[in-house]
Amino acid sequence: MSEFESQNKKVLKRLKKGYTITPRQASHWYDCDRLASRIRDLRELGHVIETIMVKKNNKRFGKYRLVS
Repeated sequence: MSEFESQNKKVLKRLKKGYTITPRQASHWYDCDRLASRIRDLRELGHVIETIMVKKNNKRFGKYRLVS
């Protein structure tokens, strides 16, 4: 299993539990510094994932959640 496949599984497991995930969380918890790429991988596998744009401290980033 490649590093990306492992990260994909970890991210998907969190999303399936009903939680959201941000790039900062993914980096901290899963050593995943390219969350958008992992989300793209999951979408290509057929998962419907919503992007919620957040602005905090003058920074914009995406927060992702699985659409059931």
